Amino acid sequence: MKRFRKAKVKDAHAIYELLSKEARKGLLLPRSLNAIYENIRDFWVCELDGRVVGCVALHVVWEDLAEIRSLAVKEELRGGGIGRTLVLKALLEAGELGVRRVFSLTYVKAFFLKNFPFREIDKRELPHKVWGECVNCVKFPDCDEEAVLIELTPELLTRLAAEEALAQR
Repeated sequence: MKRFRKAKVKDAHAIYELLSKEARKGLLLPRSLNAIYENIRDFWVCELDGRVVGCVALHVVWEDLAEIRSLAVKEELRGGGIGRTLVLKALLEAGELGVRRVFSLTYVKAFFLKNFPFREIDKRELPHKVWGECVNCVKFPDCDEEAVLIELTPELLTRLAAEEALAQR
């Protein structure tokens, strides 16, 4: 049975392994184990039969802006709604925190555009604060990720909460 929950410190190694595998395929940027430990409270995980099979992080950048990052689902389980539910959990958490805009820098923008009302934006529209971590990235300064953004209106948050409630039945 699938269970979605906030990550715990004990999940750090499983998250690291999952992200490292996807980073080697070029589907996301690598994260160090240290960075995962430092940001463990940002993560949501999907657990199946006691194993972490998916993860996502919601990283607050500024008072009204957060980033969805490190979205990964075990390859054999893709297409079953795990990634969508993880992002849904992150978006609802952003709403609870009072964050009204959420972006993602991604290699798989079609996922965000298909599953949620994200829109494609030019990365240069994002505030400079976003780029603070980029200088440590292996791809700096030649970033080839694409940016998407969603506005979390009260109406959208109500719709997403209803979707979550329906999915949990």
